[in-house]
Amino acid sequence: MPRAIRITAGGVSATGELNDSRAAAAIAAKLPITAKAETWGDEIYFGLPFEAPSDSPQETVALGDLGYWPPGKAFCIFFGPTPMSRGDEIRPASPVTVVGRVTGDPRVFATVRSGAGVTIELD
Repeated sequence: MPRAIRITAGGVSATGELNDSRAAAAIAAKLPITAKAETWGDEIYFGLPFEAPSDSPQETVALGDLGYWPPGKAFCIFFGPTPMSRGDEIRPASPVTVVGRVTGDPRVFATVRSGAGVTIELD
């Protein structure tokens, strides 16, 4: 059963939901999480203070997907192409486990800069 979340980064906020994956359950158990944003193309990511299970990592994701990146123990918000993308695809640096999606407009995160505060909490 999806869990409703709110993601606030810099001066913007969007709703989202975590899916039923083991990685999403591990993240939900630690909410709220506050961190400093890093950006990479049209992606925001930040390290988590724990390791989550990696379920079925994917090489490409959809607009608005939320991911867990195992090599960096990082939470990722995808709102457009990254430097690794080919054409219009959204390609993480390496495969990620999709843990949910933004249910509002993920493009609101385009204004967020590296170093901005990010909070993920239950909605």
